[in-house]
Amino acid sequence: MPIDYSIIIPAYNEEDYLATTLHALQEAMPQIALSGEIIVVDNNCSDRTAAIAEEQGAIVVFEAINQISRARNAGAKTAQGRYLIFVDADTVIPHALLEQALINLESGDIIGGGACVSGDIPLHFSMQYLLNFWNFISIQTRSAAGSFIYCQRDAFETIGGFSEAVYASEEIWLSRNLKKLGKKRKQSFNIIKQPPVITSMRKIQWYSPLRIYLYVLLLAVFPFTVRIKSLCTLWYRRPS
Repeated sequence: MPIDYSIIIPAYNEEDYLATTLHALQEAMPQIALSGEIIVVDNNCSDRTAAIAEEQGAIVVFEAINQISRARNAGAKTAQGRYLIFVDADTVIPHALLEQALINLESGDIIGGGACVSGDIPLHFSMQYLLNFWNFISIQTRSAAGSFIYCQRDAFETIGGFSEAVYASEEIWLSRNLKKLGKKRKQSFNIIKQPPVITSMRKIQWYSPLRIYLYVLLLAVFPFTVRIKSLCTLWYRRPS
């Protein structure tokens, strides 16, 4: 049976979250008429991430260089689907969200998009404000959050995939490039408002609100920092 869509999950030491992510997808996918596959990219893991993915029936791809954009691109190279959906390993995708993304792509009028984001735990008001602000910016600027991105495969290949010159914000650059191509093709880039993607708020448990706000400020004032891995510790370094 030909594959219609490919779900690509970049994963670095995600044994605590991956099984939940895969279970939600495996519940959602049989309810959709199109045929799909799940690809987990083992981004040089040292835990049971790859074993869990294999146990759950996912295709496992290995990417030795620990970089999110490289892992996403490695999964896309293996993918067979004409539609690509990128999902973070700590994220739950509701059936209705997956279905709406595929309806959008099947229409031919939409080149790709993302979704609003909801947390998996109650948040301190300062963090909820930041999340609400991101959702507002995402809708207004039509920029996808990294936890859920969908697009036409041919469009993804035309723009060269995710930029490997950056260690964070690769989803923003992808959104910009897809919007530019979509304008030429008379296709739109769509952010799905409901239902939202449900993603882990573990960084809020790891780091104080002040530290997270300082990271956001650093990226806003000095955007070139996303090109330096040592300055992207929010994405690459985890507390012991």
